[in-house]
Amino acid sequence: MESTRVDRWLWAVRLTKTRSDAAAACRGGHVRVNDRPAKPATTVSPGDEVRARIGDTTRIVEVVRVIQKRVGAVDASTCLIDRTPPPPPVVAAPVARRERGAGRPTKRERRVLDKFRTGEL
Repeated sequence: MESTRVDRWLWAVRLTKTRSDAAAACRGGHVRVNDRPAKPATTVSPGDEVRARIGDTTRIVEVVRVIQKRVGAVDASTCLIDRTPPPPPVVAAPVARRERGAGRPTKRERRVLDKFRTGEL
């Protein structure tokens, strides 16, 4: 077996939950094979690069082995090389906190807090 349909392969290697989800992603333009838009019947073979937008992330994988039947997760991971870049680090903004029991902020403290929240400080 040298090639198979892209929707079947995406389902077999567990990138999508169902084959119909994979076909819908292809029809919606969310799947590209070698930087070309892919229809569900587009064939993939070893060495091809598949870009699939699954949820909010774009997965970039290289086809290592072609399979048509859904297999276990361990076997499925040997059929592809994941080249998806890591997500950017999440920068947590500092939270303005007041001491418990300090009462309502004064007018001056309120101005400082507002400057802090808008990023002027």
